[in-house]
Amino acid sequence: MCGIVGIFDTRGAREIDPALVKRMNETQHHRGPDEGDVYTEPGVGFGHRRLSVIDILSGQQPMFNAEGNVGVVFNGEIYNYPELTGELQKLGYVFRTKSDTETIVHAWSAWGEDCVQHFRGMFAIAVWDRVKQTMFMARDRLGVKPFYYAVLPDGMFIFGSELKSLRAHPGLPRAIDPRAVEDYFAYGYVPEPKTIYSGALKLSPGFCLTVTINQPIPQPRQFWDVPFKLHGAMTQADAEGELVVRLREAVRIRLKAEVPLGAFLSGGVDSSAIVAMMAGLMKDPVNTCSIAFNDKAFDESEYAEQVARQYKTHHHTETVDTDDYALLDTLADLYDEPYADSSAIPTYRVCQLARKRVTVALSGDGGDENLAGYRRYRYAMAEDSVRSRLPTGLRKLVFGPLGKYYPKADWAPRMFRAKTTFEALSRDLVEGYFHGVSIMSDAMRAQLFTPAFRTRLQGYRAIDVMKGHAAKSPTDDPLSMIQYLDMKTYLPGDILTKVDRASMAHALEVRVPLLDHKLVEWISGLPPEMKLRGSEGKYIFKKSLEQYLPNDILYRKKMGFAVPLAGWFRGPLRQRVRDSLLGDTLKETGIFNIDYLTEMVEQHESGRRDYSAPIWTLLMFEAFLRKELLGAGA
Repeated sequence: MCGIVGIFDTRGAREIDPALVKRMNETQHHRGPDEGDVYTEPGVGFGHRRLSVIDILSGQQPMFNAEGNVGVVFNGEIYNYPELTGELQKLGYVFRTKSDTETIVHAWSAWGEDCVQHFRGMFAIAVWDRVKQTMFMARDRLGVKPFYYAVLPDGMFIFGSELKSLRAHPGLPRAIDPRAVEDYFAYGYVPEPKTIYSGALKLSPGFCLTVTINQPIPQPRQFWDVPFKLHGAMTQADAEGELVVRLREAVRIRLKAEVPLGAFLSGGVDSSAIVAMMAGLMKDPVNTCSIAFNDKAFDESEYAEQVARQYKTHHHTETVDTDDYALLDTLADLYDEPYADSSAIPTYRVCQLARKRVTVALSGDGGDENLAGYRRYRYAMAEDSVRSRLPTGLRKLVFGPLGKYYPKADWAPRMFRAKTTFEALSRDLVEGYFHGVSIMSDAMRAQLFTPAFRTRLQGYRAIDVMKGHAAKSPTDDPLSMIQYLDMKTYLPGDILTKVDRASMAHALEVRVPLLDHKLVEWISGLPPEMKLRGSEGKYIFKKSLEQYLPNDILYRKKMGFAVPLAGWFRGPLRQRVRDSLLGDTLKETGIFNIDYLTEMVEQHESGRRDYSAPIWTLLMFEAFLRKELLGAGA
């Protein structure tokens, strides 16, 4: 696990300043504190920070082939590299190391752009081919590893593992993208491929990009997508058995490391399943860690300890104060652009704990998206069931006005409160799902932004992100469709971003078996009713695990990784909220309607409304802006 940076002259072979490449590289020192190096030649500069995990003695980067005409920098792990090494040796390639990095070098020489089809793992890759005068870049299929890039006005192409590495280049335009602001206040993050800057982009998961000197820069090309192609006839018993076999394999190939390895254990289904598989594959006890909260309403540690006892793991727990809001400004530094998932705080703490004992940790991320585990899937399917019984015109005629005039009632049952109101029933599946997951609804954002800022959007709406993905979806099944939308938006933009930055802040490598692409492909082909049956999400997963985990782990109510925002904003952070939301920083942007911000703050403080999620989103945006202003003045 590492950090990579690079500069590529798309217009020729101008000299690349090694000191500039080094400055870009050192912004990511935390990603790879063990080693770091840069390489430059006319037209090309590479930088790499290394967290040594495999082939510690000889896996240094940038790495070139023996002829010196193909070089690579790489962040991630290629789990099937031993098999690929054997295959490439049969083709005549000679290996000088035992690292997965060298596999990439020779795979490019053997297969060109198709090399990514051979890789099983998490990766962000940049390959320089001096003979072809091309830079080839690729990001893994699910987006576990990040990749940022920009084409500068002078024709230089720059890239890095984090946006801060691009910001270290003085030529990066840092104008804020209005569309990214609209997206952020709907989703709570800036979804791929946008960044907060109009002049920088993310390479989307499952995409690659080949740039050739003196040639127009093409659009990224997609090399993989979640297929959602149903398998043939399969009994439930067969599906349960094959799911365990495939999960065990996904875990097994992620156990290779030359440094201490362990797992996160929250006591939820996904992390408990990973630990159960690890325990059956490892000779030594599994190192597990979890955090406890001093508020029982947020604490799952007793369940983690139950699984730890069952599998006799070396388990470590630390208690975290639920009033752990001191990290607010730290998060702005970590994420480089506005990011509003407050569970980043406990995620940061559990990574901090894990790094005290291991360098590599396996996690259970991805299970909810893969196997329909989120409660919102259940609600979305209930809404869609109602929609399907009524003609579209009638739904809009009846539920549209009801949704407009029905009072907001936080006390009411889930189907009739907050964002999941009658208004959602007047919409189609994608519109309804977007409405249900938005932090701030269309109506709220209309009040949040000034008329001048809305004009700058030129009609753009955050829902366009989901509509774009829905138009390319390989499935029209309602449940599979919203899973697909989450895999394109929420999973890479929120979940995997959160874990990557929190873990890399502590030089911890996190591996994600449930996002093994072969496992994801197979699960996507299961019938939707095997994933969500009635009100039970992850149905087939839980049934397959009954031989490994007790029912009170498998079937208890899902808690999540929450923090008590509402109480913070009425208590210890009350003045911080007022200073941030009503102070000069937001006011001077010209983006926000300050009267609406004032109303939001006052209604939340009084307890009349719960605006905790929108307020947190605004706090994180204000923290980003303050950091941005400090950087501009440096």
